[in-house]
Amino acid sequence: MTKADIVNEISKNTGIEKATVQKTVEAFMETVKDSLVDGKNVYLRGFGSFIVKERAEKTARNISKNTTIIIPAHNIPAFKPAKTFVNQVKDEVK
Repeated sequence: MTKADIVNEISKNTGIEKATVQKTVEAFMETVKDSLVDGKNVYLRGFGSFIVKERAEKTARNISKNTTIIIPAHNIPAFKPAKTFVNQVKDEVK
């Protein structure tokens, strides 16, 4: 499902114009991104959490040059689904 599909689905289910839904979805995503950039997690009860994970420094290998490099510690965005969400997906797959 793409962002356009989500906008179409919300518009169809709510009766709100697609342009308004598009702006709302874009604003939501921008707000989540800005919060994660600022190091703040976003918690959506019943859906999940957008969190910032810290990756430790590690050593990696460049196979083509046969050298090792150090990848510094860094933060990455991640999504952790709520337990109810996970259970719904598990039950649906069966």
